[in-house]
Amino acid sequence: MKKLALHWKILIGMILGIIFGFLMNSISGGKEFVGDWVSPLGTIFINLLKLIAVPLILASLIKGIADLKDITKIKVMGLRTIGIYVGTTVIAIIIGLSIVNIVKPGAGMSPETITKIKNTYQNSDGVKDKLMKAEMQADAGPLQAVIDIFPKNIFKALGDAKMLQIIFFALFVGICLLLIPKKKAKPLIKFFDSLNEVVMKMVDLIMLFAPYAVFALLANVIISFDDTDVLIKLLLYAFCVVSGLLLMIVFYLLLVSIYTKKSPIWFLKQISPAQLLAFSTSSSAATLPVTMERVEEHLGVDKEVSGFVLPVGATINMDGTSLYQAIAAVFIMQVIWPEGLTFTNQLLIIVTALLASIGSAAVPSAGMVMLVIVLETVNFPAELLPIGLALIFAVDRPLDMCRTTVNVTGDATVSMLVAKSLGKLGDPKPKHWDDNLNNVK
Repeated sequence: MKKLALHWKILIGMILGIIFGFLMNSISGGKEFVGDWVSPLGTIFINLLKLIAVPLILASLIKGIADLKDITKIKVMGLRTIGIYVGTTVIAIIIGLSIVNIVKPGAGMSPETITKIKNTYQNSDGVKDKLMKAEMQADAGPLQAVIDIFPKNIFKALGDAKMLQIIFFALFVGICLLLIPKKKAKPLIKFFDSLNEVVMKMVDLIMLFAPYAVFALLANVIISFDDTDVLIKLLLYAFCVVSGLLLMIVFYLLLVSIYTKKSPIWFLKQISPAQLLAFSTSSSAATLPVTMERVEEHLGVDKEVSGFVLPVGATINMDGTSLYQAIAAVFIMQVIWPEGLTFTNQLLIIVTALLASIGSAAVPSAGMVMLVIVLETVNFPAELLPIGLALIFAVDRPLDMCRTTVNVTGDATVSMLVAKSLGKLGDPKPKHWDDNLNNVK
């Protein structure tokens, strides 16, 4: 009998998790049971993915750069990667602004609904936390983002999972390996090659636990919804965001089909486990090891390309987040500051959302923190900011799950485009956790 594919197992786990979450919501003590006994399974899974993300980035990027044998190739790959990422982000923002201006989800919201949402969420810890983080981000100097790329202690950067700092260090080591004699570079290259193989095998083993983990993660998300009435009243806004995100997926599929000549259905099938995990975890950083495994082994992208493009993408490519910021900013302005919806301000939203997406961390709800900066750029009244965030806070988590899925899909798409342009897109060679099991029995 044919084994059930991984993406179907994960999908079944997600559906059962949602059903279980709603069931526990209706039972006395159900929320506590999920929080105490079910949710930790999801936390353990995310911790395991984060555990292997840093060594995977370090090993694959150093090995990939060392294998290039030509420093000029690094420049070509870097420019193409960043250029495509910026281009797709601009398109995402334009799609978001187009939808929200056509549908106008904030124009018909009743004063009663606004008052209820404001009273429920304006003074919540979540909103206060986002405002505080945004204030800290705004207080940083204009070149702080550049300064943050260069680590002063690589071990601290590795421990804190500072992606850009790790990428810089890996590039630095890889370039230095190219500049020393091959005989002396060979032992270190072999070490990182072996480390990369070990970590990729870890991904295979961790993914055996994925269906159960997404069950726990989705059940925990469902029990965290406090007010379903508010969710229903924000459906039009949510519809705009989800519609824009779906259009971005269609755009990615067109790029894959036209440029790489690969079937869009095949692409979705191969990348679906990473998409489903991104949806469940709301973190492109936690999903990165799985994304790299799917892109390398199932899409056929060479390691030296995926090792560079995907870690960079997890840090600076936030197409879904940028689209969300554009829609959320205009939606908030439609509801409580319609006079600010000028053409100039919407152009400012495009520029600021693009810059904010590059600086946005690859963690849950980072997009809402950057949204505050986008709103402040268009001179949104400071006293209305807590109300603005309260308007969208109730549906932020489910939409965060959707936009993270788009972010990960965009990373995979760009890696294929860059690989194709460099002649590094080959035939997929999937590996399984038990490939070598018979040899060690």
